[in-house]
Amino acid sequence: MAGLEGELNGVGSAAGPRLVVRVERWPIKGGFTISRGSKHEAQVVVASLSEGRHTGRGECVPYARYGESVEGVKAAIAACAGAFANGLSRTELAALLPAGAARNALDCALWDLEAKQSGRSAAALARISSVHPVPTAYTLSLGTPEAMAAKAREARAFPLLKLKLGGEGDEERLAAVREAVPQARLIADANEAWQADDLESLLAAAAAVGVELVEQPLPAGSDDLLERIERPIPVCADESIHDRASLETLPQRYDAVNIKLDKTGGLTEALLVAARARALGLKIMVGSMVATSLAMAPAFLLAQDADWVDLDGPLLLARDRVPGLTYRAGLVFPPPPELWG
Repeated sequence: MAGLEGELNGVGSAAGPRLVVRVERWPIKGGFTISRGSKHEAQVVVASLSEGRHTGRGECVPYARYGESVEGVKAAIAACAGAFANGLSRTELAALLPAGAARNALDCALWDLEAKQSGRSAAALARISSVHPVPTAYTLSLGTPEAMAAKAREARAFPLLKLKLGGEGDEERLAAVREAVPQARLIADANEAWQADDLESLLAAAAAVGVELVEQPLPAGSDDLLERIERPIPVCADESIHDRASLETLPQRYDAVNIKLDKTGGLTEALLVAARARALGLKIMVGSMVATSLAMAPAFLLAQDADWVDLDGPLLLARDRVPGLTYRAGLVFPPPPELWG
């Protein structure tokens, strides 16, 4: 682990890059609904670090669930300009900012900049010997059983579908989607919406229709019941896991963790979280917020040996940035270096 940390932390230079930060808004195709509400655009914050003829970029999605706002994250990033001008490294960045969206954008911009300056890919810098296309889930927004079944039929080209659930009516949603796409692999995400009294019956209903994994059924901080029940299918922590500090108590309650760069504070910490999760016997999902290909590209490296991948954010947008990631037949392909890394 020490060797991995040393490789991932990076180094600063005597004079560092210039930082620019901007907010972008990307319309969502048809809207996106989970148990906490709906939205119709993805608001992202992009950090750019320029030095000489090279520019590295990173994209993040501030999330109100974790106390973040677009303006707050933008300000936190902008406040680091002086530190970067003085050669801030990834190690120093981790000490300067907490895990979260702002640090994610800056950490990923540093990876991208280092790749472009060195002439090596970000994968090579992360000691990933080769990258290959990976299957990604396609997410079905929370809706009525009939609406979700219709969306599932439209998405039947994707071998793996992810169902957003919301508590009441979930048994009917699960059954309707399974009937609509009997051959599809299914995973489900309750986004903390289930009640303790319904936990066992809803897990049983998910297992009955062949769901492979249920994400975060209970609220983070109120999930100790998971230690005391039989789990008929794997349960994955999402809101309960952010960085390595939050990992240690999870194996008693969860079978897997959803690692998102906006939670870990970037690729550097995410790679270390993944290594520690494996050591603890946890399976790994690599996920993301709804965002453009620039946010997915660093997570693609993390996804190379993940058990489940959910990097479909650009597919949920009305349009993506160009160049973007290539998606075909349920697979997401390595990012072009013009995009990131």
